Amino acid sequence: MSDKLNRRSFLQKSTLAGASLTGLPFAAIAASDAPLSKKEGDPLRVGIIGSGLRGQGHLDLLLRRKDSIVTAICDIDERMIARSLEIAQKHNAKAPEVYKGEYAYLELVQRPDIDAVLIATPWRWHTQQAVAAMQAGKYVGMEVSGAFSIDECWQLVNTHEATGTPLFFLENVCYRRDVMAVLQMVRAGLFGELVHLECGYQHDLRGVKFNDGETPYNSGAEFGEKAFSEARWRTRHSVHRNGDLYPTHGIGPVAQYINLNRGNRMTYLTSTATKSRGLHDYIVNHPKGGQNHPNAKVEFELGDIITTVVKTAKGESIIISHDTNLPRPYSLGFRVQGTKGLWMDLNDSIHLEGASPAHRWENAQPYLDRYDHPLWKKYASDAEGAGHGGMDWFLINDFVISAREGTRPPIDVYDAASWLAITPLSEQSIAGGSQPMAFPDFTRGRWMEWENTFAL
Repeated sequence: MSDKLNRRSFLQKSTLAGASLTGLPFAAIAASDAPLSKKEGDPLRVGIIGSGLRGQGHLDLLLRRKDSIVTAICDIDERMIARSLEIAQKHNAKAPEVYKGEYAYLELVQRPDIDAVLIATPWRWHTQQAVAAMQAGKYVGMEVSGAFSIDECWQLVNTHEATGTPLFFLENVCYRRDVMAVLQMVRAGLFGELVHLECGYQHDLRGVKFNDGETPYNSGAEFGEKAFSEARWRTRHSVHRNGDLYPTHGIGPVAQYINLNRGNRMTYLTSTATKSRGLHDYIVNHPKGGQNHPNAKVEFELGDIITTVVKTAKGESIIISHDTNLPRPYSLGFRVQGTKGLWMDLNDSIHLEGASPAHRWENAQPYLDRYDHPLWKKYASDAEGAGHGGMDWFLINDFVISAREGTRPPIDVYDAASWLAITPLSEQSIAGGSQPMAFPDFTRGRWMEWENTFAL
């Protein structure tokens, strides 16, 4: 089937689905459990849409397991497809069937021999691919980013509620070892009642955003069609958008600490952007760039540092930072502060009233060791060698278990919608002179009833 026909079919189905959601009675909203339930011994059959570097990581982890197989992959990049097939060969696994073309994923999701779909494509494709997969009844794992509009967030929620098909939002930092240990501390009451939290994405990505198209990273001043991997598409967002483009690595763990969507929720935010200098300076000072390089004339909309302040229904404040265009070491900038003390991930610092020396920091590592999460104690050896310090193993493990059982995922479509909404709301706030922007209640009031069961 041609890409053109695939796209036409997709648009027709989307139109019908949108019409069916209008005026959907609350009582008619589907349950969070999917019809899928695998028998013991039957592997979960997965299709991967997007076989770039992130998709390849998921492929490798799935093929390590005895309870999952990868039936098909879909991409437009021949190099990435070839790398994925090499991974399958390394595992002595049957080569997944390959779908090529921008809309070939519409054929993949219709395969009866696929139970679940993992989406690891460039950001602008996530929602439409997730919608198509949910409409096809496939358990969906969708990679992270920020949304382009609030309407896009509602598309995810409405499609889930119309089809009853779950969506697992693949935020891996929720599974980071220190993050999960601090979750244990929060639940044990070490910090008292939480009052303020900080987080963000603080990561020098200039080498990811520019490339010469041959060597993976740190090799040029190109982006777009001439570049490699993420530099082909990610940098364009910095040209045209000014907001927190990547909020979920920070807000995901924070959401678990203060039970967002499960007894609490974000109510409004304000955002501020600095001037943009980092990407231009990188281009003109790079050996393969310079003042006369064509990209030296590009004007980047994205402020070098975006600062967002969120207020919650329970009264906590959250500061979220986006800082990817200046020279700096990596840090997600976590701070968890309550009436009895605080933890900060920078230099692993902690202070607990009555336990720490007055007005002095302690090294948090002894506490992190003492409150090491039981899942890490049990499965740390299985996670060795997995991406991002092992937390990707825990992410994929939860995805496979949830998909095999057809149950509501620990990070669900309502989390996805509210976390993704930070991006368009921050863009609107900045454009309006840091105006407060209200969060929609994607749960339709059910946040007041739901309880947080993440990693219990």
